[in-house]
Amino acid sequence: MVILAYFFYRSALAIIPLSFIGILMFRKKTEELAARDRMELESQFGEAIRGVETALKSGYSVENAFLQSGRDMGRQFGERSMIYEEMEVIRKGIVMNITLEESLSDLGRRSGSEAIEDFARVFAIAKRCGGSMPEVISSSVSTISLQIETREEIAASLSGRRMEQNIMKIMPFGILAYVGMSSPGYFDPLYGNATGIMIMTVLLIVYLAAFYLGDRILGKLEEGT
Repeated sequence: MVILAYFFYRSALAIIPLSFIGILMFRKKTEELAARDRMELESQFGEAIRGVETALKSGYSVENAFLQSGRDMGRQFGERSMIYEEMEVIRKGIVMNITLEESLSDLGRRSGSEAIEDFARVFAIAKRCGGSMPEVISSSVSTISLQIETREEIAASLSGRRMEQNIMKIMPFGILAYVGMSSPGYFDPLYGNATGIMIMTVLLIVYLAAFYLGDRILGKLEEGT
C-alpha cells in the first residue's frame, strides 16, 4: 500500500483509503495459502491411503491399517506435518470409539478437499454395505493419485505464465521509477492537484482490474475449469 500511495499519489495520506485494498489483498493471500495447504494435504492423504492399502493387504484390520499408516506418515513427513496431525486425530477417535466414517467425514469437511470428502463418502458406503475394503481403498488411491497428478501437470504447465504475470504486475512501477529518475519532475503535474488525482485514480482502478482479472484467469486454469 505504501508503494501504491507513493507511485499513484506521492502522499502518505493516501495509505488510509488504500488500506481497504490491503485488506482485500490480505484475504486473497489467505485464500491462496489455504488452497496451497489443501493441495499439500490431498497429496499427503493420498500417501496415507496408499499406506492403508498396503497394511490391509498384509492382513491388518481397517482400524489397525489406519493406525499403522499414521505411524508411517510420521516417519515419512514428520510429526509436524498436516497429514500426521490428521492421522493422530483419527487415532484418538478410534481410542474414543468414534467410527472411521465419522473421522474421515470430519476431515473432509474441515479440509474443504473434494477428493477427501469423496473418499469419506465412498468409505462410509462400503463399510455400511460390507464392501471389500482393499478394493475400495485401491480404487480410491488410483482416483486421488490421478487428481493430484492432473493438478500438478496443470500447475507445471502454467508456471511460466504465472511468472510472466508477476513480471507484468511490477513492470508499471519499474517504468515509473525509471522515468522518474531519468527525467526528474516529469510526473509532477499528476500530483498535488484534483485533475492529477482523478487521472491517477482511474489508472489505479485499471491496474487493479488487470491485476484481479489476470489472477482470476490463471486461477481458473489451475483449477482445470
